Amino acid sequence: MTKSKKKPISIINQELEGIIDISAQGKGFVTVKGFDTDIIVRRENQKNAMPGDTVAILIIKQKPDLVKPEAIVTRIVKHAQEVFIGTVQLNKHFAFVVVDNRSMTKDIFINEKNSKGLQKDDRVVVQITDWSEKLKNPEGIILEKLNDERRNEIAMKEILLQYGFVLEFPQAVIEEVKNLQTEISKSEIKNRKDLREIFTLTIDPHDAKDFDDAISLEHLPNGNLSIGVHIADVTHYVKPNTALDQEAFKRATSVYLPDRVLPMLPEKISNELCSLRPLEDKLTFSAIFEITNKAEIKNYWLGKTIIHSKVRLTYEEAQEVIEGNKHEYKNEILTLHNISQQLRALKFKAGAINFSSEEVRFILDENGIPIDVIVKESKACHQLIEELMLLANKTVAKHVDDITFKDEKVPFPYRIHDTPDLEKLSNFAQFAKRFGHKFNLSSPEKIAVSFNNMVTNSSNDPTQNILHTLGIRTMAKAVYSTQNIGHYGLAFPFYCHFTSPIRRYPDVLVHRILFECLKKDIHPIKSLEAQCLHCSERERKAMDAERDGSKYKQVEFIRKHLGEEFTAVVSGVSKFGFWAQTVLHKCEGFIPLTQMMDIDEFEFHEKEYAIIGRHTKMRINIGQEVQIQVAAANLSTKRIDYEWIVEGAMRKVKKADKVRDIKTTKKKKKK
Repeated sequence: MTKSKKKPISIINQELEGIIDISAQGKGFVTVKGFDTDIIVRRENQKNAMPGDTVAILIIKQKPDLVKPEAIVTRIVKHAQEVFIGTVQLNKHFAFVVVDNRSMTKDIFINEKNSKGLQKDDRVVVQITDWSEKLKNPEGIILEKLNDERRNEIAMKEILLQYGFVLEFPQAVIEEVKNLQTEISKSEIKNRKDLREIFTLTIDPHDAKDFDDAISLEHLPNGNLSIGVHIADVTHYVKPNTALDQEAFKRATSVYLPDRVLPMLPEKISNELCSLRPLEDKLTFSAIFEITNKAEIKNYWLGKTIIHSKVRLTYEEAQEVIEGNKHEYKNEILTLHNISQQLRALKFKAGAINFSSEEVRFILDENGIPIDVIVKESKACHQLIEELMLLANKTVAKHVDDITFKDEKVPFPYRIHDTPDLEKLSNFAQFAKRFGHKFNLSSPEKIAVSFNNMVTNSSNDPTQNILHTLGIRTMAKAVYSTQNIGHYGLAFPFYCHFTSPIRRYPDVLVHRILFECLKKDIHPIKSLEAQCLHCSERERKAMDAERDGSKYKQVEFIRKHLGEEFTAVVSGVSKFGFWAQTVLHKCEGFIPLTQMMDIDEFEFHEKEYAIIGRHTKMRINIGQEVQIQVAAANLSTKRIDYEWIVEGAMRKVKKADKVRDIKTTKKKKKK
């Protein structure tokens, strides 16, 4: 697998484009694709840039003795966020909106015409309409009043807006969806493989509405199995360059917050037309495999189909069948389970990494307030679907890669994952060694084996589960690209996303390109790499929004436990203090070093993932079990503060104090 290379910065007085981030102190850092360091932009040279904005910059300082080059922002190419939630401050003939997002340092001006009907302290959604340099404050219009909304409703909307996701579909999209043909015509059925008589089922979360994949099973006369992976045919309804398609591309992904889904496609498509609901004829794009009982792939077929799902199971119901419960289709489910487990074993044998990490699900009351937290496990029922989806994804990628157009590869949005950065990984390997885990860093293949051994040997230890998360952080992030370097984490030389076009735009692109390849009527997309970059960026924003949504619910939940004590595991350390995550609820809070000044002077040791007392040598390591008390929970900042219960630590301190006192006394006697 080829490691991607970055270019050193050697450009001055030339305009570049990148994404700006701004620190709490106001200093800007611009990331330019392909360069090995970010670029500093001082506060006075940032124009109206906000974190996440795409900016054009001009490098003004670049010397060998400078750690980072320095630049000025010449213009804002695209604001990452133009819609905000805030509070109205009213004047006689105009108003200002003070936005909640602390990254936005300017209040938004609302002129007299647009401020009519507003009241002081109204909570509103505001959109910036003009933010030219000549204006002291950006100008905007009010999109919506939020006075009657619940507080957590406002918070969830604000998170989505903060990361650039629009809350409503444009009117043009709504009109297009209204005019979509809902009936499946006979001519359309005639052009597809008819699989409606083949046993087909869906397995999804209990609260899912967008069933975008189904599985079929048929026993062949030669003793082999025919297993079909059937994916909602979104491209039958979403045509290129329509308002619907443009909006789907703009969003690029659905966003899953703890209490809602912001869909990439309107609900009529995602939950009705394309949802593979049981006992309904549905249009699909399928990958059908002839496979032996030992999970050997003998043949495959790709193409447009029509299916009729016989039954819909939740993951919980499927798991009960796998564990022995009776069911009408028990034999079929167990056969699929057997094949998926063999595929899973083959995947790890080939060098895939077991990225095992804990996920939580909030149990919410009727007002969206969390009343419990459940840790989600990856069970055999999840693996059944996962392994068959992986099989379809890698098969589609390899199939298209084998096709040429005018003696060149067909441009295609691969899902790629680079090999690890050895410098980052070596620090982690030294830390993991403290827990008894040895890492062989001699090759990417040996690294994968080492990582999997660590996951296996620490899976039942809550103090070591944090190692999985830390290890994942050292790895590269998977992205979309036309430049295929393979997927290191899955050990697949060819991989793409084909199986979720309802919620991911790259899958829509894959469906279109694959269908052109099957018809032998190829029209290469010239801007495909730019589209890949956009989809990768929106995916990261969606993940950030989902993380913030989860953090907000953590704060909502833990507020009911102020003053209570819990067992926690240290999940992060810094020069300002350390983070701890409760074992029971996975709620993470911060313990500042200032709280521990009466114990010792603690220093941050980055490479050791620890803070260490200067006098007592007391260590606080990532993965260490500690007792904490819930001190504060702030919904506005999404921050939880804990207090460290240091009874055992205090005994060590007193012992150290006693030793120092004895030494001091001996010195005085000598004098």
